Order: sequence, then structure tokens, then C-alpha cells
Amino acid sequence: MKLLLIVALVLIGLVIVLGAWVAGIYNTLVALRNRFKNAFAQIDVQLKRRYDLIPNLVEVAKGYMKHESTTLEAVIKARNIALAASQTAAANPADANAMKNLVSAESGLGGALSRLMVVSEQYPDLKANQNMMQLTEELTSTENKVSFARQAYNDSVMAYNTTREVFPNVIFAGMFGFLPAELFKIEDPTERNAPKVSFT
Repeated sequence: MKLLLIVALVLIGLVIVLGAWVAGIYNTLVALRNRFKNAFAQIDVQLKRRYDLIPNLVEVAKGYMKHESTTLEAVIKARNIALAASQTAAANPADANAMKNLVSAESGLGGALSRLMVVSEQYPDLKANQNMMQLTEELTSTENKVSFARQAYNDSVMAYNTTREVFPNVIFAGMFGFLPAELFKIEDPTERNAPKVSFT
């Protein structure tokens, strides 16, 4: 009887230790997932700021670039696509497809902004406009903040994915629905640099 009681207590102890160990893995994955979601929220703040600056930039340029309506419309269209993709990604930063769509939309927006800046170089009055200079300075600052926020997000995603993929965490991650997170990376090497918006 005593032996049976000892065996039962040992088994109960093992179950408690195993349960605490699995709970520790689960809690670590939750904490890391929340960390990368918070890091994406910091990107989202900067992206929204940029999305708010772009219409103002286009409005200032519109008065000088009457013959460049196609370029201006492309910027606004790319901005709207990127805004929609950003809102979808912000709803669930753990959704790999939403992140891929955001990266693609951001690449398109970066290209459209670069074309706008190249075309605007041909208009000396626009380059000298105080509003345009201030908006481009704010846009450059925001681009830098996006880059820093993106790096922090990617670092958080890397920590989450690494913890998720090591053994034995990978066994429990799948059971608990912890899917891999997508890095916020620019695919096209020409898009790695922020759009040049200097009018000096």
C-alpha cells in the first residue's frame, strides 16, 4: 500500500513538473508574440504618420506640377493601397500573408514616392517652396523612424521564431497554434533605401 502511494505521489509530482514546464514554454511564446505585436504597433504609428504626410506633399506639388498628374495620382493610389495593407497587418501582425502584402504595398509606395521626387527636381520653384521643404524633411525623418521601428520588429520576430522553432518548444508551439511570424523585409534591393526627398 505504501509503495503504491509513493508511486502515485511520484507520478503526480512528474505530472505537475511536466505541466509547469509546458506552461513555461507557452507563457514564453505568448510573451514573445506580444513583444513582436507591440513592435509592429511602433511601425504602424510611423507608417500612419507617413500616410498622413503624403497627401499634403502631393497637394503642394500639384500646384507646380500641373503636367505631372499621372505621377501624383500614382503616389496617392500607392499610398491608399499601403494604408489598407497596413490596417490589415495591424489587425493581426502574426498573419504572414498580411505582412507580405504590406511589404509589397510599401515597396510600391516607395517606388511611387521616388518617382515623384525625381520629377519634382525638374521644378525649381517647387524645390524652393517652404511647405515642400518642410514636408520632405518630415517625410525623411519619418522614413528613418520606420527603418528603426522595422529593425526592432524584425529583432522581436527573430526571437519569437527562434524560441518557437527550438526543440522541444516546436512540439508545443504547433499544438498551441503558435505559427511562424513574418519578417518585415524589403524584397527588392533597390527599395532598401528610403526614398530620397532632399531638395537642397
